[in-house]
Amino acid sequence: MSELKRTPLYEEHKKWGGTIVPFAGYEMPLVYTTMIDEHMVVRDSAGLFDVSHMGELEITGTDAIAFTNYLIANRVTDMQDGDIKYSPLCYEDGGEVDDLLAYRMSAEKMFLVVNASNVDKDFAHILSIHKSKPEFKVSIKNHSDLFGQVAFQGPLAEEILQTLTKEDLSEIKVFKFKEIEIQGIKTITSRTGYTGEDGFEILAIGDDIISVWDAILKAGQNKNVKPCGLGCRDTLRFEACLWLYGNDIDATTNPLEAGQTFAVKLDKEFVGQKAILKAKEKGIGRKLAGFSLEGKMIPRHGMDILKNGTKIGYVTSGSFCPKINKISALGYIPTEMYLEGSTLQISIRGKEQPAVIVPKPFYKGSAGRSDRR
Repeated sequence: MSELKRTPLYEEHKKWGGTIVPFAGYEMPLVYTTMIDEHMVVRDSAGLFDVSHMGELEITGTDAIAFTNYLIANRVTDMQDGDIKYSPLCYEDGGEVDDLLAYRMSAEKMFLVVNASNVDKDFAHILSIHKSKPEFKVSIKNHSDLFGQVAFQGPLAEEILQTLTKEDLSEIKVFKFKEIEIQGIKTITSRTGYTGEDGFEILAIGDDIISVWDAILKAGQNKNVKPCGLGCRDTLRFEACLWLYGNDIDATTNPLEAGQTFAVKLDKEFVGQKAILKAKEKGIGRKLAGFSLEGKMIPRHGMDILKNGTKIGYVTSGSFCPKINKISALGYIPTEMYLEGSTLQISIRGKEQPAVIVPKPFYKGSAGRSDRR
């Protein structure tokens, strides 16, 4: 544990009684009370997460827009200042390096928020792409240690956060951001999240994030706002069917089979485009499906999905979903076997459990569906 990094909010987690665990190279809070309690706080009011472990990469220069457009699968050239887009970041073979959020700061600056466990890998990948394409006049920097970040998520998030800023938060639409002051602290505040609920992700320089954290908890203390750990962050994202890198997507999956087609623009050149286009022309052989199970046994990553006793796929994520009171799973199966309402089996500790294919997401919250890692 002594070799792990700590976010600026580490002492706050101890003060609030968080159970600290190693995660992505950091000491992070898994839970403060119970995962189900914190899950329901976010669904019913609003919860506050420390996500300072996330990575922030900056691309600047005259070709910042053009290079980012080549780098990621989604289109960047139609973005305006203040826009955010979700996108896969791919290898040449179409496999996923990561999924990320791309912020357009200006005509010469793009800001990428990437997954905590992938920061170094993503940075190295982007540098290698630039090395192979030196005609793009850009500078690429890793600012991950500069920022602290919190995610304030839930149906009451806007109402509560509005009491802490003079800016009209209703003007920050979904997948937009604005540089605003919260309790006198300069922030980059976006209407994004990883829970399926409405909410905001707030970036501030270093220890400034502590003041933002404290102000939000004080402002929401009479509305059941609580700090929430990484445990319920996972159950929340899963209930909303948002992808988890390393489980639902990785270097062996391409965005089309994962269901990320909306974020892949095959009519432009980008890293991995040719391989993904070839896969589409051949026909996508597998699909990330959603399942509902009866009973109490919970499917986990890597468990076999069966049809008539024969393995046809595997589970990527599985959990009890507190808001809908069901056990659910995500997993890859052959495209031709995908039929909503049909039943397959998942092998859980040696027992074949019926699993009904159901639509995704399992739950739609106050954000409808916010496709965010």
